[in-house]
Amino acid sequence: MKNKISDKDKKDWENFIRRKEKLINKDLILNKSINKKIKSIDLHGLTLDVANKKIKEFILENYIQGTNKLIIVTGKGLHSQNTNNPYISKKFGILKNSVPEYINNNLDLMKLISSIEEADIKDGGSGAFYIYLKKNKYENK
Repeated sequence: MKNKISDKDKKDWENFIRRKEKLINKDLILNKSINKKIKSIDLHGLTLDVANKKIKEFILENYIQGTNKLIIVTGKGLHSQNTNNPYISKKFGILKNSVPEYINNNLDLMKLISSIEEADIKDGGSGAFYIYLKKNKYENK
């Protein structure tokens, strides 16, 4: 490695500093070029069967459309009517726990999903979760 800077390099540097034009921030360009598609669905008030059918359709439809992130709102189960059935715990919401379990047990859906995470507080916190979909190789652009 050279310790000495050539006269040409010094001149180039001085010319660069004197210029008034700004360098383009390539990170901003890259972030804008990535088209982030986010969709959400609210399952409040649905039965478990209907919620599972809707979530399956929702995941498949959005995978085909090239959506990156899904926000699934199940609610926390605070108002569910599970107190009438002694075999269901009063501590757990039906959809909150059953919908993610249904997705995790459905191998066809899991092939389309890269990860499932609890939602941020702004998107519903513990009453919601995120699904990050894999990129659809066959998406029409």
